[in-house]
Amino acid sequence: MKISDLLATNCMILDLEATEKRAAIDEMVHKLYEAGRINDEEKFKEGILNREAQTSTGLGDGIAMPHSKNAAVIKPTVLFARSHKGVNYEALDGQPVYLFFMIAAPEGANDTHLQALAALSGLLMDPNFTAKLKEVQSEDEVLALFDAAEAEQEKEEQVKENTNKPAAEHFLVAVTACPTGIAHTYMAEKALYQAAEELGVDIKVETNGSDGVKHRLTPEEIQRADAVIVAADKKVEMDRFNGKPLLNRPVSDGVRKPEELIKEAVAGNAPLYQAQGEATTSNEASAEKISVWQTIYKHLMNGVSNMLPFIIGGGIMIALAFLIDQSLGVPHDQLAKLGSYNPSAALFKQIGDAAFGFMLPVLAGFIASSIADRPGLVAGFVAGALANAGGAGFLGALVGGFAAGYIMVGLKKLFSYLPNALSGIRTILLYPLFGVMVTGFAMLLINIPMKAINMGLNHFLDSMSGTSAVLLGALLAGMMAFDLGGPVNKAAYVFATGTLAASVAHGGSVVMAATMAGGMVPPLAITVATTLFKNKFSKEDREAGLSNIVMGLSFVTEGAIPFAAADPFRVIPSFVIGSAVTGGLVGLMGIKSMAPHGGIFVIMLINHPWLYLGFILIGAIISGVILGLLKKKPETQK
Repeated sequence: MKISDLLATNCMILDLEATEKRAAIDEMVHKLYEAGRINDEEKFKEGILNREAQTSTGLGDGIAMPHSKNAAVIKPTVLFARSHKGVNYEALDGQPVYLFFMIAAPEGANDTHLQALAALSGLLMDPNFTAKLKEVQSEDEVLALFDAAEAEQEKEEQVKENTNKPAAEHFLVAVTACPTGIAHTYMAEKALYQAAEELGVDIKVETNGSDGVKHRLTPEEIQRADAVIVAADKKVEMDRFNGKPLLNRPVSDGVRKPEELIKEAVAGNAPLYQAQGEATTSNEASAEKISVWQTIYKHLMNGVSNMLPFIIGGGIMIALAFLIDQSLGVPHDQLAKLGSYNPSAALFKQIGDAAFGFMLPVLAGFIASSIADRPGLVAGFVAGALANAGGAGFLGALVGGFAAGYIMVGLKKLFSYLPNALSGIRTILLYPLFGVMVTGFAMLLINIPMKAINMGLNHFLDSMSGTSAVLLGALLAGMMAFDLGGPVNKAAYVFATGTLAASVAHGGSVVMAATMAGGMVPPLAITVATTLFKNKFSKEDREAGLSNIVMGLSFVTEGAIPFAAADPFRVIPSFVIGSAVTGGLVGLMGIKSMAPHGGIFVIMLINHPWLYLGFILIGAIISGVILGLLKKKPETQK
């Protein structure tokens, strides 16, 4: 199949009207719909925008290749669009885009379609060809230009095959891969081959595209290579490169910086790659264990980072509903309806409940997708929904997300033995059907112990007072200050947000209040220390101390990282002590927060706002004074 077979005169826009990215996408998608190449504008547009969210398909040099492999596509198509004014498309080089190739590939697209798209990617690397495209006067000229270019390519390939090329001094191997495996994968491949030829270097490039691995590197080629270049934005097989000098970069570097990558590899500047599976000594074995936990943490954070917007948006909307009812007044005998008694409050709560309802499915779904890529998403969403319905709560969704992910990994391996003729139905039928089925039945079992644990935890939190509240508040607040946004900090915050989900309807969570307060202390402590102990800090440090006021009040704990990194053995203990005192005081007084984030901007959603701010100030002063006393004077004063 040739590129011209994917182009059609009724799928071209020679004078694109839009000048902004979203409008340009809308205009091109609508053209595809009008031409009968897609049957659902919104579904296809969603696929395009999801791809853009990963990284811009504006490749630079005035070219963009938005693309989606999508169930809404009726017939594989490449839409050509040209803008005379230029579109602000957030391209990688920051420049306007003038030429667009919107690729619509059906799910289960066969190899011939993808090979044609790979050829398109190669043609667009030729500046003479793109210059001619900018000057065409009609749709027929576009088709003729591609036909001529493809014919020229075929001649060049025949000449290369019949030419005995002398061996080059250096030989490299490379792997290219992008999330969808349609455009960037093959553009990076073409760019690396062109740059290698210009630099007199032999190279073999393996592509990990939508049609699987092509031009797979053999063990002999890897062994012979001077170095390895991996230009990829998704997982590729890495253990085979153990012990080889290896550059690991985004696929966009393969497209835009191929010469730089090749020169760096040839110069011997690439670090040696140590495969995780090669551990043999006791020290290496422990490193392997760490890497396993790092992998688990990565999967967990993928779920948490996607879940947090739902918690923050939904939680604050619910909290505002309670605040509105409290302001407008609710009869004593109607207090059970607090948050939804007045119509205005009920609207806020309805929206907040809708957002909150996605929390557990999103957590489990994105944990599973991190493990098993896109096929894991539906199984994970189902696991989260079943955890929510079955009373297993946050912990059930967390366990369910991991279970769904690894179930999908197993199913993908099982279905990999199917004939290639059935590859198209794997993604659209077998993965979702059996993923949902197996995960669903697994969740019926997982929910039994997780529901008991969840109920026990909620009971403990509801009854928490006195010593238990002080200790838990101090522990979590101290964790927030320990690594300032690292794994320990995130573990405390994730636990706190989990308690908020069950308590926001009852006035908020003491645990959430203590955790947020503990995270606000470190930046404010820097302000206290640099103000009270000016002679122990440089001028730059004192100026940074003032900026930490805003960060601390906004619950941006990371504002204190530069100080902790410069002097961790004095700074971190100071932070932990002050934050723990604050968390303990919040727990002792039973202060509750109905908001998971926001610092001072959500202070009215704290049940004792002035006392809360006072405890944060106490912790900041304690940490600041301890830091000031421990800090040594700089050798030179500025």
